[in-house]
Amino acid sequence: MLSVVYKSPKMDQTYLFVERRDDFSRVPSALLNTFGKPQLAMIINLATKTHLGQADLAKVRVALTTQGYYLQIPPPPENLLKQFRANQV
Repeated sequence: MLSVVYKSPKMDQTYLFVERRDDFSRVPSALLNTFGKPQLAMIINLATKTHLGQADLAKVRVALTTQGYYLQIPPPPENLLKQFRANQV
């Protein structure tokens, strides 16, 4: 299963996985407007992968087959002040 990965020019560390190159027909237009003009990052073969960097490989495969795309967003930043205050108690 091949997947084409695009990065967002608007949102740092945000990636869109689709089944075919430059085919965004199954991606909602509101998502594409927020994402910005997709910039090709890589083409990967999900069949040969055992894991992906920040995304769950099983979830990516399921999303691609059911909805035609997968959106990978970065985890929220750590709230260091909150952690510091919790450790002070």
